Amino acid sequence: QVQLVESGGGLVQAGGSLRLSCAASGIIFSFNAMGWYRQAPGKQRELVARITSEGSTNYADSVKGRFTISRDNAKNTVYLQMNSLKPEDTAVYYCNVPVGSSLYRHNWGQGTQVTVSS
Repeated sequence: QVQLVESGGGLVQAGGSLRLSCAASGIIFSFNAMGWYRQAPGKQRELVARITSEGSTNYADSVKGRFTISRDNAKNTVYLQMNSLKPEDTAVYYCNVPVGSSLYRHNWGQGTQVTVSS
């Protein structure tokens, strides 16, 4: 059974930083690309960052240059370092195994709330 457990969210002022973590179990983590998604109130969930099994990364334009995705295969954990946060980054953040540019493979975890105040 696949489990994805996100943590690290919180309330931060604009310009601040947070580091999110996602611990995965039930998958062969090192074989899988991983992605961070977010869903803001009233909006669709979107993929904001992904990292391949080899460590190549790409980002949505809205977070490029501010967010960094990384992974630790020994810990089955993927991270999202978020710097220069903006109020529009406010959302619930989730991780999953991405399929293509918008689909995903597994059931969602509980997510972690990020709130950026202006």
